[in-house]
Amino acid sequence: MSNMQTDFSVDLKTAGKSQIKSKQSPGEVIFNVFNYTFFAMLSLIMLYPFWHQVMMAFSSSSMAAAGGSFLWPKDFTVSTMQRVITSQSIQSGFRVSIIVTVAGTLLGTLITAMIAYPLSKLTLRGNGIFMFLIVFTMLFNGGMIPTYLLVRSLKLVDTLYALILPNVVGAFNIIIMRSFFAALPASLEESAKIDGANDVMVFFRIIIPLSMATIATIALFTAVMYWNDFFSTVIYITTSRNKWSMQAELRFLIMNTSQAMRDIGVEVTTAENINENSVRAASIVVTTVPILVVYPFLQRYFVKGVMIGSIKG
Repeated sequence: MSNMQTDFSVDLKTAGKSQIKSKQSPGEVIFNVFNYTFFAMLSLIMLYPFWHQVMMAFSSSSMAAAGGSFLWPKDFTVSTMQRVITSQSIQSGFRVSIIVTVAGTLLGTLITAMIAYPLSKLTLRGNGIFMFLIVFTMLFNGGMIPTYLLVRSLKLVDTLYALILPNVVGAFNIIIMRSFFAALPASLEESAKIDGANDVMVFFRIIIPLSMATIATIALFTAVMYWNDFFSTVIYITTSRNKWSMQAELRFLIMNTSQAMRDIGVEVTTAENINENSVRAASIVVTTVPILVVYPFLQRYFVKGVMIGSIKG
């Protein structure tokens, strides 16, 4: 009898699903087809420029110089990619970018959490004033010249600290994390304090483990910002070329390709299977791939983090 009831309930569910599917109107079908087609084309439009650079990076000098569309490598060669990867300037920029991104992400995420946690408590005196000052920085800031003068007065010019500290905290990240902390049940902290835990223990042993999804979102925002930042290098690194970030090296290569190629030991007029276009493409690929590798592992936290900030903020 129970088996018959189970089979009957399964049949009802199946029939219900098929009935729901069959209820789609012609307008809904047309909308779905248009929707999928539009976003598929939009994805291809956004993906092709990067794909074009990848294919050009593995194409021969003559084919890269000729230009045109590159759906596949033309006269496949790895000479350009080898030269770019083994060049001292690219390796130095890669090393600097990794150091700055890792240090800035860890430090920025920790400081953001430490600022957002007390601000999530309505019992904090001056909570509204502090939040106003933080939000105010999203609209107005000190400007480039005052910021440079501050960095210079702290003797941070031509150091890696100048690439990390000025961007370590963002108001938007604080708002997102504060909103998440405010949504956590107060009973968790009360129970921990009854057991003898102080505020520091509650923060690191209870709040942080419960907030890993939001922390991952903030970490990804911060990592992408640091990895893509070239302006800090242009402003604060004035004499030490070995402290240029990867993006600054890429900017120099795009603006001064011939000089940059000589820096990596390639003569434009004599190099075999290497020319300016292929060097640019290979450098763009080398610069972009690392963050693309990290992004898929943390991308699923994006929606949750943004929704928390939009609903609770």
